[in-house]
Amino acid sequence: MSIALRPAVEQLALLRRGEVSALELAEEHIRRIERLNPALNAIVDFDAERVRAQAREKRSGPLAGLPVTVKSSIATAGYRCEIGSVLNRGSVPKEDAEVVARLRAAGVTLLGTTNCPEFLMAYETDNVLHGRTANPWSLEHAAGGSSGGEAAAIAAGMSAGGLGSDSGGSVREPAHFCGICSLKPTPGRVPGRGHLPPCVGPFSILGAIGPMARTVADVALLFRVLAGRDEVDPASAPVATREVTLEDAKRIPIGWFEDDGITPVSEETRQAVRDAAAALERRGFTVRRFRPAALEAARKLWWKFFVQCGEMLYRPVVRGQETKLSPVFRGFLAIARAAEPLTAEQMLTAWAECDVVRGRLLEEMRECPLLLTPVCSVPAFRHGERAWEIDGQRVEYLDAMRYMQWFNLLAAPAGVVPVGRSAEGLPIGVQVAGRPYADEEVLAVAAVVESEFGYLPPPIALNW
Repeated sequence: MSIALRPAVEQLALLRRGEVSALELAEEHIRRIERLNPALNAIVDFDAERVRAQAREKRSGPLAGLPVTVKSSIATAGYRCEIGSVLNRGSVPKEDAEVVARLRAAGVTLLGTTNCPEFLMAYETDNVLHGRTANPWSLEHAAGGSSGGEAAAIAAGMSAGGLGSDSGGSVREPAHFCGICSLKPTPGRVPGRGHLPPCVGPFSILGAIGPMARTVADVALLFRVLAGRDEVDPASAPVATREVTLEDAKRIPIGWFEDDGITPVSEETRQAVRDAAAALERRGFTVRRFRPAALEAARKLWWKFFVQCGEMLYRPVVRGQETKLSPVFRGFLAIARAAEPLTAEQMLTAWAECDVVRGRLLEEMRECPLLLTPVCSVPAFRHGERAWEIDGQRVEYLDAMRYMQWFNLLAAPAGVVPVGRSAEGLPIGVQVAGRPYADEEVLAVAAVVESEFGYLPPPIALNW
């Protein structure tokens, strides 16, 4: 197996022992990108000589020499960060987002920026600026969105890990589709300053920049490097990282459910959740069926903030330029505009109700502070698909993704780890979610699930 497919923690160990140099490791990733990226279209700003120049520099830090990528919605000085839109063609930030600055300070070799759907408002990575990103497990299937380019690059071994962002599942759904791991942290634990567009207003609760990698250990390492207060970010939380041992995690009751009673999931998805719950039970965890009652109320509020407010925020940006927009973004606008525009009174009511519903969920989750759930109703779908038949019920596009949206409204951490396979051989992840600021507990439980399942290289990553 290529060194580029090994976990990031192993790549770092080889670098520290001097068994491989930063330049040799960079060259392996360069070769893979040059070979695989034309088919996958995951990385949209890549310059091999720029990568080599970084790798030749003597760097120090906990990630010294590790080749990583960054989603093109996170400001990266000197790299195209166009958010998948022709309206931003050629946009190159002059300053790094705080998280990118922390990555650079930790010594990474930055490979480039990755593809995303236009303005991030889709669960499929496709745009008219760069085109669509394919899933490494099947080029006919989507890599997910909005961090689809990031997930595909990592799954294929073109990157050891990197940064995505998530306001409705955007690091979790692509991880699930591509068979890798990710964490949507509690907003504020990883600084959001420098995200494009800014994580402000309702998106300061919904949104977070999160690490993505092939293993939970790699995700946890990136989280530790990135986490910490940003003193000029009003949403940043002064919460130190903590060590959560296996015994600590075992003291936390875990609730699990296969579906929310409203939107069905595929049989293989049900089985993946059952398998993950059984694995935890075998390891001595207290695991039982449990489903909070306030989930649907949370989902309805998420819809108002993400879909309806999202359309309101972008309205002045796209006014008069609709003909230049990608079909996937026009699809989002059509969904949002099908509802009556929110009045000021409705906005104020929703904002107040947000705290009430979050309080109800937190109260319910006292019983089971950690939850094990599906990531979404389906595994990776074919490019352009927007509805599915499950158990005799038609499941629409955004409804299929509801299993992630609750935890954006709750401003809570949620991670994904690969567990099962679909009938077509596509990955199926399972979601581990917790109460706000329980990021370390989520990672600890995800690591136990991973110990019985976890990442496997897609065929394209091996047969090149």
